[in-house]
Amino acid sequence: MVSEERTRRIAQRVREELSEMLIFEVSDPRLGGVSITDVRVDRELSFASIFVSAVEGSVRKDEILEGFEAAKSFLRRQLASRIQLRSFPQLRFFWDPSPEHADRIDRLIASLHAEEDDEEGTASDE
Repeated sequence: MVSEERTRRIAQRVREELSEMLIFEVSDPRLGGVSITDVRVDRELSFASIFVSAVEGSVRKDEILEGFEAAKSFLRRQLASRIQLRSFPQLRFFWDPSPEHADRIDRLIASLHAEEDDEEGTASDE
């Protein structure tokens, strides 16, 4: 078992390398416009849980996750050659709805501010 600090550093490195690979090396069109939002590595270094999102939102969720499943062994080999570990963790990919939720909250707040401005405008007209 490794320390929490070391797993955090490994997760950060996996995120950086994988993000770079998605931009420059992965040619699968299903993985275009995808962002790595988080990576979590367990303390035994058995699994790396990778959370992904896309600009389009969950419309392409299934397509994107299928693309990652198809590229999983390639990505793991490439990451293992870049990050020196005795045994490289298995990759697991998950959809991260957080950016969509944040966007929805932003829109709700903006609509509340717009309503507030409308109420102030009608009150000053009277």
